[in-house]
Amino acid sequence: MPQITRRGALKTLTVALVSASLSTLALAQAKDPIKVGILHSLSGTMAISETVLKDVALMAIEEINAKGGVLGRQLEPIVVDPASNWPLFAEKARQLISNDKVAVTFGCWTSVSRKSVLPVFEELNSLLFYPVQYEGEELSKNVFYTGAAPNQQAIPAVEYLMSKDGGSAKRWVLLGTDYVYPRTTNKILRSFLKSKGVAEADIMEEYTPFGHSDYQTIIANIKKFASEGKKTAVISTINGDSNVPFYKELGNQGLKATDVPVVAFSVGEEELRGVDTKPLVGHLAAWNYFMSLKNPANSEFTKKWADYAKKKGIAGHKDKPLTNDPMEATYIGIYMWKQAVEKAKSTDTDKVIAAMAGQTFKAPGGFTSTMDTKNHHLHKPVFIGEIKADGQFNVVWKTPGPVRANPWSPYIPGNDVKKDVPDGKTKI
Repeated sequence: MPQITRRGALKTLTVALVSASLSTLALAQAKDPIKVGILHSLSGTMAISETVLKDVALMAIEEINAKGGVLGRQLEPIVVDPASNWPLFAEKARQLISNDKVAVTFGCWTSVSRKSVLPVFEELNSLLFYPVQYEGEELSKNVFYTGAAPNQQAIPAVEYLMSKDGGSAKRWVLLGTDYVYPRTTNKILRSFLKSKGVAEADIMEEYTPFGHSDYQTIIANIKKFASEGKKTAVISTINGDSNVPFYKELGNQGLKATDVPVVAFSVGEEELRGVDTKPLVGHLAAWNYFMSLKNPANSEFTKKWADYAKKKGIAGHKDKPLTNDPMEATYIGIYMWKQAVEKAKSTDTDKVIAAMAGQTFKAPGGFTSTMDTKNHHLHKPVFIGEIKADGQFNVVWKTPGPVRANPWSPYIPGNDVKKDVPDGKTKI
């Protein structure tokens, strides 16, 4: 039997200890939390809309962690506040990816904030889940768009208002906040209206800055425009806290839905919280979800939110819990990302992107939401709802089922040659 020298024994022991240490380190790393970025304005003009998206994201993360996390690891949310400052969005995004090492980020509301962060996500090959309706005309490898494209919101809303059921509108006011989403959406809508025979003289277009609060003159101008003999409708792409003074002035000047209906694309249950909605009964919003929808998945979602808001003491919601479309889109996005990570068995960006194709989730909207296999958008139902006196919405029109998103509007020349597959570079 060969003798074991003292030096040989020490060498064997050293190798064993190093091997054990490396195994322990690997095990520890495998159990490290997965960091998740939350990039929403918690102050400034967009806080009225975005703060609650941070809260519903934290709720979803808490739910996932309570059930064992993802790949056996807990999720650790890293929350930052870009404060409605568009360049700061890019700075905070870079901080989340490069410094905090997040695996994914859920965030942004306005398109200007999304366009601010896009180069960062593409440069660093990280993932952004964007939960709000937008103007389309974009497709990025690094973004999953869980809100509506124009053919899932804006176009159906205008078609409804043109119809007999919607009032047979002939004149149109395109009123928005002055940035990329309203201007591009209205460019699409103007082309659509002209394709339907609407004359230039029957389209009024006006913009106000973020945070605008004096709508007295604008509402008076709308009333004058509507008094010229043709049924008139207003398409509102006003964003943020400006919606409160806009709707208050609408009520003050008695602009009723029976006379001039207003359909909004960025106003839901949360934005109407601070408004007396009794004078606004009958005005409209177009979304892919309303809190008032009756189905088991929504009953579960609204109860979860009410319980969570009460437990956490969330301002406004602990006493009057409300859910809305971007909250649902945030919730869907987080769970689809979880499912994709589990399918890929990795948080690696490229592996998760591949695994996201075709993911499904039983959405609170009452349909199964599906992530398109090519274009990084959800297939979503479309609902048009009338404002009720209690600030909720009564659905007056809906699609038979989910609609596939078309990010490239056919009403913009040249879009027929654009590909429906993201190539890793933002198309603007």
